[in-house]
Amino acid sequence: MGGTNTDIGLVSENGNIIQRRTIPTNAYTELEPYVRDMMREVEDMVKEQTTIDGIAVQLDGIGIGAPNGNYYTGCVDNAPNLTIKGVLDFGKEIHRYRDLPVVLSNDANAAAYGEYIYGGAQGLKHFIMFTLGTGVGSGIVIDGKLVHGSTGGAGELGHNILIPHGRKCSCGREGCLETYTSARGIVQTYLELRRENPDQERMLKEVPDAEISSKLIGEAAHQGDPVALRTWEIVGDQLGLAMANSVTFSAPEAIFLMGGPTLVGEPLLRPLRAAFEKYLLNIYQGSCQIRMSELKSNEVAILGAAALIKMPRE
Repeated sequence: MGGTNTDIGLVSENGNIIQRRTIPTNAYTELEPYVRDMMREVEDMVKEQTTIDGIAVQLDGIGIGAPNGNYYTGCVDNAPNLTIKGVLDFGKEIHRYRDLPVVLSNDANAAAYGEYIYGGAQGLKHFIMFTLGTGVGSGIVIDGKLVHGSTGGAGELGHNILIPHGRKCSCGREGCLETYTSARGIVQTYLELRRENPDQERMLKEVPDAEISSKLIGEAAHQGDPVALRTWEIVGDQLGLAMANSVTFSAPEAIFLMGGPTLVGEPLLRPLRAAFEKYLLNIYQGSCQIRMSELKSNEVAILGAAALIKMPRE
């Protein structure tokens, strides 16, 4: 469930997406009609897919990955990027249509557990997932369990303060990691650098500030644009520092990366790995790999949500 669209999928036991649908999240301002239409799509998919490999389809549960999703309450708590406002009790609303287990967590936690069940983290017990996009999300798995903390909101590593008194963050604080390594933060770094170095500009010199994106900055870096390359060096150093710090509290076997900005590849990953090794406490040297997610970007929302159903009940 995102601020623009909601991906809905029917997932088989082995992680194949049998059917998928999309509804526009931002077309709704109230929960009841949103859940009504979402469940209508679910019922239609079940009717159309009566069997899988000759076995009758049976829903085991409904998993939801959503911004500000609280695992303990089953509610989405005042997500700022949703047009449906307030504390949204999905479990209560869905149970009007189906008496099934409903498991909800935030979207980064869902992505992390999807990696654990269906992706590159299979067989691992300790890892962290960083998701880079409009913001920076994270999901932490320790001893094979997602970390939710006492409030259900643990693992907001994107809101660790990277630079005190730094850039203003949407959370109200200053200097959060998200303000530097999200897609928006990357663009801001690029714009600052090109204003400071106007004579170095190459590929994007004629592109207005408002049209610059992290994708364009990535393309420019691959063409050797010095300002773009320097942008990714700075972002890689910042993210590598944050990742090295994250190792000290959970000693993960791996840290996974996913999201649009990570698709730039080596212009980001090269300085990130160097910074990670530079800042990593020596007792952890060689114990943690930096890896890319093995889930397809267009499937992670559905597989992550479906994976939550496989999570042991607490």
